[in-house]
Amino acid sequence: MREPRPKARLHAIALGPRSLAALALVSAVGVVAFGWPFLAPPTSRLSAHAQDAPWLFAGLLVLLVAVVAATISESDLGPKAVAMLGVLAATGAALRPIGAGTAGIEPMFFLMVLSGRVLGPGFGFTLGSVTMFASALLTGGVGPWLPFQMLSMGWFTMGAGLLPGPVRLRGRGELLLLAGYGFLASLAYGTVMNLAGWPFLSAAASDISFDAHASVPANLARFLAYCLATSLGWDLGRAGCTVVLTLFLGPAVLRALRRATRRAAFETAVTFDAREPSLDGYDTSRSGTGAVKHPT
Repeated sequence: MREPRPKARLHAIALGPRSLAALALVSAVGVVAFGWPFLAPPTSRLSAHAQDAPWLFAGLLVLLVAVVAATISESDLGPKAVAMLGVLAATGAALRPIGAGTAGIEPMFFLMVLSGRVLGPGFGFTLGSVTMFASALLTGGVGPWLPFQMLSMGWFTMGAGLLPGPVRLRGRGELLLLAGYGFLASLAYGTVMNLAGWPFLSAAASDISFDAHASVPANLARFLAYCLATSLGWDLGRAGCTVVLTLFLGPAVLRALRRATRRAAFETAVTFDAREPSLDGYDTSRSGTGAVKHPT
């Protein structure tokens, strides 16, 4: 039986002006935190402290991600949205260790894509960040790279919520769109995360490590060689796993997420009517589920 098309999209977390401003700020700082090796000239003081810069940016990103989370939480984040956020984050954190160390097989990514698609960009950014934090606690992967992972996964999941046709596009077309996005975003995630760890390498270690005294084109060539030599096989495995799981499990997961979203009715306000006098000496209080009589 074909799933009925919703008249409008429900958002578990509505992004207001303050949330959008905070999200734009942390994204701008994140771009600088990831791309500073190509933005800072070789003569700058930042390049002189290449080994310390990732730690400084990691601490800054922790504060900014916390600001975004606090700002989004002020946007009428109800108990139903919190419950769904907790369930999906726990599921994603449990899925991440599966296949860890095996050719990049990470089933968590397909769940993030589908969740962001159904629940919107605001929920997607929050879910991606919280899931990566929870999985790091679960696997013991806490370190200076964690804030970069949280921000990257937030972008990854938020991007799925920004894809076109969130209401009308269904069926095979939507699956192909999500699979294509999952493939490209998985590769982009691995490339962006390489930027977080690449400056830690000493320039004397190899010809593919970051050299604070080299020109931007030279460092770009080093970085591309670093990605090809160290992470491309892993990233392709992650991307392929995301595509396969999206195509085979996507229809069932999308139906389950949309059914849960409709039943939760995130944007439906709970109201109570005033008591109405009745003819038999009782007051009738009407709520959303029916009338209940109380003695006067």
